[in-house]
Amino acid sequence: MAAWITVELNDLKFFANHGLHAEEAVVENEFKVDICLSIKAPKKIIQSIKQTVNYAEVYNIVEQEFAIRYDLLETCAMHIAQRIAEMNPVVKKMRISIKKSNPPIVHFTGSVGVVYAAEFK
Repeated sequence: MAAWITVELNDLKFFANHGLHAEEAVVENEFKVDICLSIKAPKKIIQSIKQTVNYAEVYNIVEQEFAIRYDLLETCAMHIAQRIAEMNPVVKKMRISIKKSNPPIVHFTGSVGVVYAAEFK
C-alpha cells in the first residue's frame, strides 16, 4: 500500500500586475493561490524537515514569482512548479491554483484562474 503526505498552502494572497492588458501592468490585482504538494510517505515516521516539504521555502518561491510580471497565469504557475520541483525532489505530485479576483472584463463578477497539476517519477 502506498501512503502519501500532502503539504498544503491555502488562501495565499498577493497583489501583482499579471495580465495581458495594458492597465494590468499599472493597476495591481488581487490573486489567491493554493498549492498542494504530495510526497510518498516514508516507512519510518518523519522526524526532520529534510524528509518533507518546507512550506516556508515554498511560500518564498511563490512570493518571488509574484514579484515578476507575467502576461499569463499559466506561465506564472509553471514557473512556480518548476522552482518547487528543483528545490525539493521528494515532491511527486503538485497542484497549483491561481485565481485573479478582479479580471478586467466589463460587467464580470467572480474570479478567473488556472490550475496546473503535475506528477514526477
